[in-house]
Amino acid sequence: MKSYWMQSDGVNADIALREVDRPVPGPGQMLIRVKAAGLNRGEFILGHGLHKAGSAKQIGMEASGEIVACGDGVISFKVGDRVMGRCPGAFAEYALMSEPETMLMPASLNWNQAAALPLTSLVVFDMLVVQGHLKPGEWVFVTGITSGVGVSALTMAKALGAKVIGTSGSQEKLDQLKALGLDLGICTREPNFYDAVMKATDGKGVDLVVNTVGGSVFAECIRSMAFQGRLATVGYVDGVLKAEMDIEALHAKRLTLFGVSNKLRTAAQRSAAMPDFKKLILPLIETGKIVPMVYKALPFEKLLEAKTIMDTNQHLGKIVLVGTSEEI
Repeated sequence: MKSYWMQSDGVNADIALREVDRPVPGPGQMLIRVKAAGLNRGEFILGHGLHKAGSAKQIGMEASGEIVACGDGVISFKVGDRVMGRCPGAFAEYALMSEPETMLMPASLNWNQAAALPLTSLVVFDMLVVQGHLKPGEWVFVTGITSGVGVSALTMAKALGAKVIGTSGSQEKLDQLKALGLDLGICTREPNFYDAVMKATDGKGVDLVVNTVGGSVFAECIRSMAFQGRLATVGYVDGVLKAEMDIEALHAKRLTLFGVSNKLRTAAQRSAAMPDFKKLILPLIETGKIVPMVYKALPFEKLLEAKTIMDTNQHLGKIVLVGTSEEI
């Protein structure tokens, strides 16, 4: 079968299409014929540490597809089921999913939408619900809101009854997000949003920050937080890994700062929130209150073109790679 691999020397990365054996499902695993796979920026950023220098690794982290074989012990799924989930090596004709990280595909979604959902939505669920303890009526502030994670955070937060402010360097993209319920869009890539945030929140500040940008906006995010506010760090596309910390604000406002990453988590830790996600979020997807936004779906052989679109920030929402035998 065809599968994309990435070879890294710690500074540069080379992506190549290889011919490899079809994987065989082990206990608790299912072999999926991949219909579509979603791109995630963090997988390609070498600084995130997902690729060891000198080694080659199959790439792709989330997919939708049809089960073609089940390993021993699988009880919740069967051959022929349409599923979506996190899975290593998703940029391939076939990939393995583990039962705890797999979901039946809602009938309301097509293959491309389903591929855009699993990893991103579970990360956002971690930020907003598991660690963020978001309540209806609270303010959420998202830096870089037009990214895949940003748009997912917007739609999930609105479905959960929150109000949302977001930043982007593109006013055109912010205008498009108004249809998804964006309460205030701030057109900027600079750490200069404090005044606009405080005005929108009547001087209170925001209850939950989703920082997808990184250290360049960290201090301004702290300034913009309300009493007992929470801040989630989920990415650093600006490459700035150090930031000044206002310890007085952290102390006086009783702030909570947390990271959102699967890098060091075990499989059991990654799947621990899945039952709550299925109970709370899947019904919102099935009823259309949350709809994954797919910016573009490209053929399987155009992964490098898809990555370029993502790297140059052309997209609004998610980019999807379509399975080799599927029509766009």
